[in-house]
Amino acid sequence: MRLTLTEFVTLDGVYQGPGGPEEDTADGFRHGGWVVPFFEDTLGEFITGVFGEVDAFLLGRRTYDIFAEAWPKSTDPADPIAKALNTLPKYVASRTLTSPDWHNSTVLGGDVVAEVAKLKEQPGRELQIHGSGALAQTLFDAGLIDMIRLIVFPVVLGSGLRLFAEGRTPSSFRLADLRSTPTGVTVQTLELAGVPAYGSMTVE
Repeated sequence: MRLTLTEFVTLDGVYQGPGGPEEDTADGFRHGGWVVPFFEDTLGEFITGVFGEVDAFLLGRRTYDIFAEAWPKSTDPADPIAKALNTLPKYVASRTLTSPDWHNSTVLGGDVVAEVAKLKEQPGRELQIHGSGALAQTLFDAGLIDMIRLIVFPVVLGSGLRLFAEGRTPSSFRLADLRSTPTGVTVQTLELAGVPAYGSMTVE
């Protein structure tokens, strides 16, 4: 399976608390819910398409808890996102969670890099990470993420947890797809290409 990351970020790279004011207030974050004014049908259709490519999910503990609280309440069989989340295998990286209640959930409590590498060896299409910024950073630095769907919202917050904060592993990507929505959201689909190349700008 390919390991893919789908992440909502602001123009200044913040991924924290996209869905609501109380979703993630760690470190005094007060800007939660920043995706809401920009979310519309075009973006919704794209997200639905992403969930059509998944065979299993990989989530960090915080994102898992948020999803496990909300999605089991959505029982509409015609909702492809709810159906995927509630039925497909879900792997949660956590050293404290021992008995996950959400159907078809498995805890990865050991060496998460090694365990995810083994999961990638299984047959299938995509092992998808959604949100889960801290976990995504660990796996990004380990070179395990094959593709990133970076969904960039036209807002600057000035504070909050950033996906590509200082210290990330230098990496180069190939732009596989680029699209935008009527509200100014851009969706970049990026495939890992290796290490960055460098050069010098000169004036002829």
